Amino acid sequence: GRCARCGENVVGEGTGCTAMDQVFHVECFTCMMCNNKLRGQPFYAVEKKAYCEPCYIVSTHSHLHPDFEQCSVCAKPIMERILRATGKAYHPHCFTCVMCHRSLDGIPFTVDASGNIHCIEDFHKKFAPRCSVCKEPIMPAPGQEETVRIVALDRDFHVQCYRCEDCGGLLSEGDNQGCYPLDGHILCKTCNSARI
Repeated sequence: GRCARCGENVVGEGTGCTAMDQVFHVECFTCMMCNNKLRGQPFYAVEKKAYCEPCYIVSTHSHLHPDFEQCSVCAKPIMERILRATGKAYHPHCFTCVMCHRSLDGIPFTVDASGNIHCIEDFHKKFAPRCSVCKEPIMPAPGQEETVRIVALDRDFHVQCYRCEDCGGLLSEGDNQGCYPLDGHILCKTCNSARI
């Protein structure tokens, strides 16, 4: 057959290809905008003219093509699967945690007051109350959704950090449980009595 681009005959094995019900030389089957070869590449046919994907996106994006929604992160058209969350549309690979940047496609996420998307772990790291003893966030163990926090003297504690400052005994369990504060110190009943 004759090449739809240059009009010359297409002769010889492997020199031609067909696209859009037409025959082309492999060399002639190129993007109308950038002239990159399209054989074996994804392309878009518009009125019998072929465009590579990047050029097609640019050409449609420049007129804000009505058929495609824009990703609320990168503002490029979403041409395949749309991920919808927080009332917006995203490319799946653009929907990421603002802290660790991993994709949250299909992974539980949460949003802070400013609308920033976080994976659950990073959200807790950032916003969880911090233990006044070890200074680490008080957050659920991996795979858990809830955790226990102890509040005493307007301070936050992990259960394991809530101990008598003098003898180190846990104040949340056992015979000696309960906090008997003295001058802002967290003490068990025995050590409180001893100090007094």
